[in-house]
Amino acid sequence: MKKVLTILSAVLLMSACCNKNAESTMKQGMTLTEEWDKVFPLSEKVNHRKVTFETQFGLTLAADLYTPKDAEGKLAAIAVSGPFGAVKEQSSGLYAMRMAERGFVTLAFDPSYTGESSGQPRRTASPDINTEDFLAAVDYLSQLDNVDAEKIGIIGICGWGGIALNAAAADPRIKATVASTMYDMSRVSGNGYFDSEDKEESRHGARQSIAQQRLTDPMAMAGGVVDPVPEEAPQFVKDYHAYYKTPRGYHARSGNSNDGWRTIGTQAYANARFLYYTNEIRSAVLVMHGEKAHSRYFGENAYQYMVNGKADGYNFVGKPNPIPENKELLIIPGATHCDLYDGGQADYIPWDKLEDFFKKNLK
Repeated sequence: MKKVLTILSAVLLMSACCNKNAESTMKQGMTLTEEWDKVFPLSEKVNHRKVTFETQFGLTLAADLYTPKDAEGKLAAIAVSGPFGAVKEQSSGLYAMRMAERGFVTLAFDPSYTGESSGQPRRTASPDINTEDFLAAVDYLSQLDNVDAEKIGIIGICGWGGIALNAAAADPRIKATVASTMYDMSRVSGNGYFDSEDKEESRHGARQSIAQQRLTDPMAMAGGVVDPVPEEAPQFVKDYHAYYKTPRGYHARSGNSNDGWRTIGTQAYANARFLYYTNEIRSAVLVMHGEKAHSRYFGENAYQYMVNGKADGYNFVGKPNPIPENKELLIIPGATHCDLYDGGQADYIPWDKLEDFFKKNLK
């Protein structure tokens, strides 16, 4: 009789959880696509289902949960998001699925205001809300029956690489972090590419422009990948087009593939520097960048600051990291920025390295 009651209690608990997610989804006006609409095929080695979870800002995030087939017991888990402006049907879903093939429970989620996740107005951003997105994903994974809550890591891609480092600095539950082909969104928003606008006059002009935009048309969009690409465009712009605007990576819900981001959507990022405490991250971190990536300086500088407490592009100086031996910078020969979205033509993503890193540090 006791066993029957235990089973019944478990069923009721699962039902309540599912009903709560369903009610939240309905309340937020969310619609989840059940058909497979990723830019990559579903692996036969994993199980997949759509899920939702709530953040501490009252938003509901949509996600794809991947689990290795025939897995038993409690497993290590990884939450994945990015690139900034992309959706889980693109790069983050591929990373999640590949890591699930290698034995992890994985969660690829759409950030707040993005893709199938809730939040109005659409395609806007906040350093604290986006950091919370990762922390809420850790909350969700921690409560799954097949996940060991002491063995959770995260992967952030492109702009979400910087957000992943910020989340790791904030939450010691995150035991291992990978920042792949990372951008520091606060740095590029405030300083421009290659810090070319890192002066008070430039920032003041940008602030005036955004302030006026809030009055004239706060819903205006900008930042989608340019199409067609001008002949004189930098190579990295052409690389973005080759991913986001072609069947290789195009997705209808992706801002990068379409009309971009709200013009005022990163206003808060431009006035923040959110990697201040990354030199205090005690857990393991792998910063991974392509040799030929235009964004390589973000990853290299972030790694140097995280380990040494000082680096180019950082106007603040902190103490060296208390545990530098579990921090690693990996530069992948020949790879560009977008090659680490899906591997590119030469399969540049080092899947074996990622597996080894997480198995070593989520044990």
